[in-house]
Amino acid sequence: MTRPLVAVDARDPGAVLVALRVALSASGPAILPAIEKPAGLPASLPKRVALVVQTSGSSGEPKRVALSADAVLASAGASSAALGGPGQWLLALPAQYIAGVNVLVRSIAAQTEPVLLPPGHFDARAFTTAAATMDGELRFTSVVPAQLARLVDAAADRGVLATLRGFERILVGGQAVPPDLLARADAIGLRVTRTYGSSETAGGCVYDGVPIGTAEVRVTGGEVEISGPMLAEGYLGDPERTARTFVMSDRARWYRTGDTGTITDGVLSVTGRRDRVIISGGIKVSLDEVERIARRQPGLADAVAVPRDSAEWGEVPVIVSTGAADLAALRAAVTSELGRPAAPEETIRVGGMPLLESGKPDLVALRALVGTH
Repeated sequence: MTRPLVAVDARDPGAVLVALRVALSASGPAILPAIEKPAGLPASLPKRVALVVQTSGSSGEPKRVALSADAVLASAGASSAALGGPGQWLLALPAQYIAGVNVLVRSIAAQTEPVLLPPGHFDARAFTTAAATMDGELRFTSVVPAQLARLVDAAADRGVLATLRGFERILVGGQAVPPDLLARADAIGLRVTRTYGSSETAGGCVYDGVPIGTAEVRVTGGEVEISGPMLAEGYLGDPERTARTFVMSDRARWYRTGDTGTITDGVLSVTGRRDRVIISGGIKVSLDEVERIARRQPGLADAVAVPRDSAEWGEVPVIVSTGAADLAALRAAVTSELGRPAAPEETIRVGGMPLLESGKPDLVALRALVGTH
């Protein structure tokens, strides 16, 4: 059996919420939230598919992930249990991406009415004004690190701080969260939980390193793999990628994340991306590890490590940031932890970091920028 697939304008989160309710009930078409109507959509999908989410394509390869109602509702149920019960949500993320969709799904599952911020530039004052209208006993929101940083900065205002402290939990994910930002949030009494997941896992399914619900996490050959009822059906129109990414093992279906990581005492630590490893002077160098060290240096909190071709080394790291850097100190810090081949060749200061709508750095644009310097 099949069902139709329709695109829904994600610039209207209210419309996405309405369409999502229908899609999850199986009484209407599957939906793909999008800013612009995507080309090449199939007229229909298997009945099981309720939602299609297009990934942000930070590395230049966007994908369309097909999710069942069972998967997204399993994710919502696991989240509710992990957070202490159902509650009211504030949507502060784009409704075309899984983190934003999840806020809506959790609201539907909790039978509560979400507060919806309009799309566009994130303003901490507008966020707290909207949050002040919430009347749920348990209040939640989900943000990316850049948004959390703006909220923490705005919390210098006592009224803003009181509103932020009213959230039972603030989820933050989408990318690595700087440790100093988490420390600042904790110091002012904000209850923050780091989430890990992707469109392929119906959003975050690991909270502060621990799987939620019946999700399972393992590391195989250095790669993080996830299993559980929240896994996607696969990639729309791409059976080969689906077969490579979703594999059967030990009588379970596993999603190969492409991330590297370790598990210690049951807690997952994600160390980087497998495709973010370069060969510099014959030595493997993790750009994510270089980036982690760079962000600890003064003025480099938003640093991004980008590869550049080198006639001498093959490839070398370059650091892009909106802040000024002491290159000698940076190179010394990286060398002390990762060795000489990992030392950044240059730092490039930009007026604004190129970002995708999801808030993640645009690695394609950054690679092009580094290539011109």
